[in-house]
Amino acid sequence: MFILFLIALCLYLVSTIFYLLFLAIDKKGIEALGHFSLLSGFIVHFISTCFRYFQAGYTPITNLHESLSFLSLCMAGFFLFLKRSYKISILGSIIVPFLSLVFIWALWLPSDIKPLAPILQSYWLPVHTIFAFIGNSIFFISFFVSILYLSLERGIKRKKFSPISTRFPSLEVLDSINYRCMSYGFPFLTIGIITGSLWAGMAWGSYWSWDPKETWSLITWIVYAILIHNRLTIGWRGRKTAYMMIAGFFSILFTFLGINFLVGGLHSYL
Repeated sequence: MFILFLIALCLYLVSTIFYLLFLAIDKKGIEALGHFSLLSGFIVHFISTCFRYFQAGYTPITNLHESLSFLSLCMAGFFLFLKRSYKISILGSIIVPFLSLVFIWALWLPSDIKPLAPILQSYWLPVHTIFAFIGNSIFFISFFVSILYLSLERGIKRKKFSPISTRFPSLEVLDSINYRCMSYGFPFLTIGIITGSLWAGMAWGSYWSWDPKETWSLITWIVYAILIHNRLTIGWRGRKTAYMMIAGFFSILFTFLGINFLVGGLHSYL
């Protein structure tokens, strides 16, 4: 099974090389090779995750190794999905290297299959974790889109252009992608929080205990809720959306990793 993860990693790394080459050399054939490698890596990664599921007997999102692996899988899948709607192949030079690094981190961590903690032996495990991680992966991608938006906007205002910057999508397209990420990511995040609350009610007798991870999940939800509300009611676009997406990303990052390493709590088993 582990050999499939290694094959997936090799394909992601090959895709990274091709997309970086595509950034330097504007050749359609290079991008096609990067896309094919990424798609192949995603398929092999998905199959290896399924094998781990059948071998372990539970949804493999229960520790940091499995969580990072599933996060990179979701990022690859959502980027492939976005490419069907937008001509954003050049963004692969930013997103694919990052998801490859996340996957490398996952494979570097201990990957032994251990008995599932009693609290995790619930049908809520796949429901809660899958929705939460898909939402997180979407907002991870929106973070890079937002950074790129602010960088390109700054270049336009200063009238400083490079041959590479002109190949990236326009500010309007990047803002549209951010809105698409909001439209998809927020419902997934919301369902993840709701199902987590229902699970907590069954496991601990309380739907909300203000555990650090619960609290920061709520903070993250509020950040994106404010963004969507202001987008729809007062027309927030462009820079304001980008800054809020970045703030949301750091909130997700702290919820996902910071709580485990710095604070602890009821969710520290992840």
